[in-house]
Amino acid sequence: MSTSEQKILVVGPSWVGDMVMSQVLYKFLQQSRPQVCIDVLAPAWSGPILERMPQVNEAITKPIGHGEPALGRRWKIGRKLRERAYDQAILLPNSLKSSFIPYFAGIPRRTGWRGEMRYGLVNDLRQLNEKALPLMVQRFAALGMDDGAELPEELPKPELVVNREQALQCKNTFALDSGRPILALCPGAEFGSAKRWPFEHYAALAREYLSLGWQVALYGSANDQPVTAQIKSLCKDDEYCHDLAGCTSLSDAVDLLSLSDAVVSNDSGLMHIAAALNRPLVVVYGATSPGFTPPLNANAQVLVSDIECAPCFQRECPLKHHRCMQEITPIQVAAKLRAISIESETR
Repeated sequence: MSTSEQKILVVGPSWVGDMVMSQVLYKFLQQSRPQVCIDVLAPAWSGPILERMPQVNEAITKPIGHGEPALGRRWKIGRKLRERAYDQAILLPNSLKSSFIPYFAGIPRRTGWRGEMRYGLVNDLRQLNEKALPLMVQRFAALGMDDGAELPEELPKPELVVNREQALQCKNTFALDSGRPILALCPGAEFGSAKRWPFEHYAALAREYLSLGWQVALYGSANDQPVTAQIKSLCKDDEYCHDLAGCTSLSDAVDLLSLSDAVVSNDSGLMHIAAALNRPLVVVYGATSPGFTPPLNANAQVLVSDIECAPCFQRECPLKHHRCMQEITPIQVAAKLRAISIESETR
């Protein structure tokens, strides 16, 4: 692959965690093609994440909803992008829809996994070997290489950059106490309830840390408010238990998570943000597996269910018992948090 200046358009993913993990590709491209210029075509919500990735030259908003065909609008966007004269497009989604804009933009090399039927639209079409590339970040990075080239053993990790002063201002805005360490809890998961550690377990962990003089910040979208409200209620509405679900923008959440002294999360987008901020992190896995989307963070610990039906990768528990998450206890999570603290002190 030539190292002369190249302009690349990356069609970004549609989920928060996947967008964070896509930074592995951008960092890898900069390492392997020093003169590369990377633009990312992505949903508007992803701006606060992409602007914290120095490798991204420009985030181009894709004003089309997830799953929306909108072929006419894709044609207009593609025609407008023609003037940028990209050398290559790299498509991270496997959908047919994601291939239209690079094709309409006349980008000569359009790289992606075979996915849905998009022959011709993607002219550098790759056949995925899932066993050879078990991790999502490996699959992203492999698209930045020639077909068949071998990935290096170590890939760069996501690493979001945050303005410390801006983060402290955000902390003041949401009235977090400067004198207490922050335990961030992320009990939501957009994928479905099967990925959620029970709110009663989160509440038990929160109560323990509140009793130790910490403060607890509950994060999530407006959809997570019923769950975070239950956690706060079980903490007897302690003034140091801050329910921020639905109150913060994604930008606020990134800033505030960067100040956390510890984070506990389901396998979710906020988990990947916390990992990319290098926060001490414990992740609870049941229906999904760290063998595909682990926290890429040396300060992370995982708890993985070992029951016979896990991981099922279903949105809802097909057997209705949710044992994979129920049986991972707050005591186990607290022990992992203590282990992270000990490791951090000995480094």
